[in-house]
Amino acid sequence: MVSAKDVPAGKLIESIAEDLKKIKEMKAPEWAPFVKTGVSRERVPDNKDWWYVRSSSILRKLYIQQPIGVERLRKLYGGRKNLGTMPEHKRKASGAVIRNILQQLEKAGFVGTEKGRGRILTPKGRSFVAKKIKTASTS
Repeated sequence: MVSAKDVPAGKLIESIAEDLKKIKEMKAPEWAPFVKTGVSRERVPDNKDWWYVRSSSILRKLYIQQPIGVERLRKLYGGRKNLGTMPEHKRKASGAVIRNILQQLEKAGFVGTEKGRGRILTPKGRSFVAKKIKTASTS
C-alpha cells in the first residue's frame, strides 16, 4: 500500500488541486488575488491558482498528521522575514487564508472539527486523498 509520504508531494498536491477546482464549495474569495500569504512574503503569489494549491497542501498535511489546528498550520506555512540589515526572524503565515480554506473544506465535507484539538479529515476526505494517492503513484 502506497502512503502519502511515498508519493512526491508536488505531484500529489497538483493532482488534488485540479479536482478541488471542480468542487463548488471550493472557490477563491474575491480578495485572494490581492493578498499576501503571510507577513514574511514581499509579493502576492504568482500562481493564479494558488488558493487551490494551498488547499490541497492543507489536505495532504491533514492526511499525514491530524488533528492539526490553525496555529500549527500558520507555523508550518510561515517563513523568514527579511529585516534588511538586521537578522531574519521567523513569522507565521496568514491565519485568515488558512481559516477560510479550512472552512471551505468543512463545507465540502472533507474536514471536521475535533473539539479542543483541531481539524481532522472526515472519511469522505480520507477517501478523496487516498484516491489521489493511488492515481499519483501509478503515473
